[in-house]
Amino acid sequence: MVIEWLKFKVKPELREKFIKEDAEIWTAFLTRRDGHLGKEVWINPEKDDEVVAISRWQTLEQWKSIPENLLKETEEKFSESMGKDSYELIEAGQYQIRKFIDNSKT
Repeated sequence: MVIEWLKFKVKPELREKFIKEDAEIWTAFLTRRDGHLGKEVWINPEKDDEVVAISRWQTLEQWKSIPENLLKETEEKFSESMGKDSYELIEAGQYQIRKFIDNSKT
């Protein structure tokens, strides 16, 4: 499993709108993609301008197979719904879920 991790700086007064629009636009789009296993949106109770979105993907190949033009169209739709300069992607990353396997018990 692969985790897509995105951290946004959002105008505090637009944080709830950001979360709503993200669900209606980005989450709805991602849900229709092969290999998308789910998404969570996290808020920081100590920083009202911070939003983190994580998506779980079955494989890196499935995540990266989304056509660039569809990503661009979806971002344009989201950006238009939010308004100019209301948010900024400040960090992005990918992670793999790993579990320690204790072979000493076999």
